[in-house]
Amino acid sequence: MLRLNELKLPLDHTPDALRPAIVQRLGIADADLLDYTIFRRGYDARKKSAILLVYSIDLTLRNEAAVRARLADDRHLAPTPDMAYRFVAQAPANLQSRPVVIGTGPCGLLAGLVLAQMGFRPIILERGKAVRERTKDTWGLWRKNTLNPESNVQFGEGGAGTFSDGKLYSQIKDPHFHGRKVLEEFVKAGAPEEILYVSKPHIGTFRLVKMVENMRATITGLGGEIRFGSKVERVLIEDHQVRGVELAGGETIATEHVVLAIGHSARDTFQMLHEAGVYIEAKPFSIGFRVEHPQTLIDRARFGPNAGNEILGAADYKLVHHCKNGRAAYSFCMCPGGQVVAATSEPGRVVTNGMSQYSRAERNANAALVVDVKPEDFPGDYRSNPLAGIDFQRQWESAAFVAGGSDYRAPAQRIGDFLAGRPSTDLGSVDPSYQPGVHMTDLSTCVPPYVIEALREAIPAFDKQIKGFAMADAVLTGVETRTSSPIRIKRGADCQSINTRGLYPAGEGAGYAGGILSAGVDGIKVAEAVALAMVGQA
Repeated sequence: MLRLNELKLPLDHTPDALRPAIVQRLGIADADLLDYTIFRRGYDARKKSAILLVYSIDLTLRNEAAVRARLADDRHLAPTPDMAYRFVAQAPANLQSRPVVIGTGPCGLLAGLVLAQMGFRPIILERGKAVRERTKDTWGLWRKNTLNPESNVQFGEGGAGTFSDGKLYSQIKDPHFHGRKVLEEFVKAGAPEEILYVSKPHIGTFRLVKMVENMRATITGLGGEIRFGSKVERVLIEDHQVRGVELAGGETIATEHVVLAIGHSARDTFQMLHEAGVYIEAKPFSIGFRVEHPQTLIDRARFGPNAGNEILGAADYKLVHHCKNGRAAYSFCMCPGGQVVAATSEPGRVVTNGMSQYSRAERNANAALVVDVKPEDFPGDYRSNPLAGIDFQRQWESAAFVAGGSDYRAPAQRIGDFLAGRPSTDLGSVDPSYQPGVHMTDLSTCVPPYVIEALREAIPAFDKQIKGFAMADAVLTGVETRTSSPIRIKRGADCQSINTRGLYPAGEGAGYAGGILSAGVDGIKVAEAVALAMVGQA
C-alpha cells in the first residue's frame, strides 16, 4: 500500500472528484486503482478566495512496484507505514501484584486501558468524582459561585481536558504511532470517526463525557478497577523503591509499580512527593489572559468569502510574537465558537481556561494570550525550592480573585483600554462568556509588568495577521496560569523516576505532555514500561 500526500482539490469539489484526481496525479488507468482511503484531510487557506482541501490518501494499486519506480522522485508518494498497535507484553498467569495508576485524565485512562488490555488488572485511583457527578460540581462554580476543591475543572474523571475544546492534535514525535492507538480507542468509545482523518480533530465536552464513561466500562470489563474519591496522601517508599500508596481514608495498597498521572494542578501531591524525596525540578510555563472576539470576525479574517463553509467550520488561529523585552507572547489553546470557563481548583483564586462543544457554535472565539515565564522569575530560589512556580501561580491567581471582586468573578478589560493603559468600566459589543461573570477593571495588577508590556506589544502585531484582532471591544479575561505544569518529575529511559524505582511520572503533570493527545500517548508509553518491568520481575 502507498500513501499519496499533498493531493489538492478545490474546497467545493464533489465526492466523486477524488478518484479521478488520484488517477491523474499518478498517471495510471482507472482500473489500476483498486482501492483508496482518506488518511488525512486538511485545508490550505493562504489564498482566501480559493481555499483548497489537502488530502493524504492510502492507495491499493494493481502495479504498485511499477508506479513506485516510475515516481521514485515524487517525495509525496511513499509506502504506507504500519500503524497497527502491538502489545509489548502479556501479564503472566502468576501475577502477584497489580499496578496502580493515580489519575483518570487522558494519560491515566490510556495507561490504565493498555495495562488492562495486556491483562495486568490495574487499580486506578481518582481523587475526584465520576464524570457526570463532577460535571454537576463544576457547574456549581460556574452558576452558583460554589467551588468544590476536590471536584472541578481540574480534578475528576476525564481530567482537565474534559472541559476544553477536546483538541486531538499534537506536534510531538510519535515514531510508534501511539497517537493512532489513542484516536482509535476514542472512536471505539464513541468519538466521531472523522477524528481519524481530519487534520485538526476535536470532540468537545459533551461528547467527551460519554466517551470517558465508555472507556471506564472497557477497563473494568477487562478486570481493572477504578476508585473515585480516593486521594493518595502518601506514596510509600523504602530504599528508593515504591512499596505502595496510602489513601486519605487510611487504606494502604501494596504495589511496586505506580503510574503518576496526576495532571498539572495536583499541587498538594507535588508537595507530598517533594517531601518524600522524589526528584522534582522547576520548569518554565506561560501566563496571561483569555481573549474573546466575535467568531464571525475570526472566520472572515481567516477564510474571507468562504467564511461559514461547513467543511471549514469555525476558524482558529495560532499566533506568536517575539517581544523587545526578550519574552515570547503567543496564542494558546484556541477555542473556536466556545466559551471562557472558571478553572480554579483552590479557594480564593481565579483561573481561566477555554472550552468548546463539538459544534463550535457559540458566538465568541477565545484563546489564551500568554507570555513565557522562567524559573528565574519565581519567588525565592527555584533550585532549593522546585515548587516555586506553584507559589508564582498562586500569587497571580489570588490577585485575580481580588481584582474580580473576591466572589469568583474574573477581572476583565476591553482591549482598547488595555492598550491605552486605562481601566475598563463597561463592556462594548463583545459580551464575555465567562461564568460566574466578570468585573471590568485594570488587568495590570493581575500579572507581572513584563507580561503586560509583552502583550501590549504583541496584540497590535497580531492585528496585522488577523484583521480586527486589536478591536477595541474585544475582551481580555484574567488570569490564565495553568498552561502547563510548573514542575517536571524527572524520569529515565525506562520511564521511572530517576531516584525512585517503581514510580512512573507521566503526562502533563509530570512535565511530559501538553494536551489530550500527547498525554494519552505518554500514558501508553509508560504503561508499556510498567508491563515490561512487571513481566521481567515475574
